[in-house]
Amino acid sequence: MHRSAKRLASLLTCAAVPVLLVAGCSGSSSDKSSGDSTPSGSSSSAGNPSPTVAAAKYKKLPNPCLAFTKDTINKLLPKVKDAAGDQAKSTDATARGACSWSSSDDQGVDGTQFRWLDVAYQRYDSAAGIGSGEKRATDFYTKQVADAKGTQGAKKVAAAPVAGTGDAATAVAYDISKDGNDFKNTTIVARSANIVVTVNYNGAGMAGADTPDGTDLLKLVQAAAKEAVAAGAKANA
Repeated sequence: MHRSAKRLASLLTCAAVPVLLVAGCSGSSSDKSSGDSTPSGSSSSAGNPSPTVAAAKYKKLPNPCLAFTKDTINKLLPKVKDAAGDQAKSTDATARGACSWSSSDDQGVDGTQFRWLDVAYQRYDSAAGIGSGEKRATDFYTKQVADAKGTQGAKKVAAAPVAGTGDAATAVAYDISKDGNDFKNTTIVARSANIVVTVNYNGAGMAGADTPDGTDLLKLVQAAAKEAVAAGAKANA
């Protein structure tokens, strides 16, 4: 399977450390942020009040397999294998979740068009001494974009901002070869407050089929990424 499947698995299997996952992992869950426990008017034992951070905006994540509408799934994945998606296991569904889909459109003597789509959510809580959920999400967002740009074997890498998708979003498109097939891949990373959404979409023409148009794939996945970000906000409405 394409490296998107490996990336999806790694997003959910990083080892957690107390309160948060390290920045190199894919997500975070922490207990509710603790404020200053020192009674009003008194000093802490160190002579200074404990630092406080703004509470995280979002407390929940959506079901990742419901991030996209049925129409979107059908547009991105003609002859989808399972429209319900394959949900990855998560140790904390309020902190991280992911789902993937694939399709193979057999066109007879003209070969087969393969498509892959996955989405991963990461939510960060605020924690005193560590930072706000939004700051931590911003750091992870930046790392995800850098990882996409640095995909091993990627060619013709191009990155561009995506408008109207959360507080910040970047699309990283590139070509990559796998098992003799030429794939067109786009990764969109978006941040909405303290949630980071990563959407991977790729396609290839197999058994003699033409390689898909990367521009067409990009337009489709940009619309899908907006849906996935909106699903995160809706889950917290």
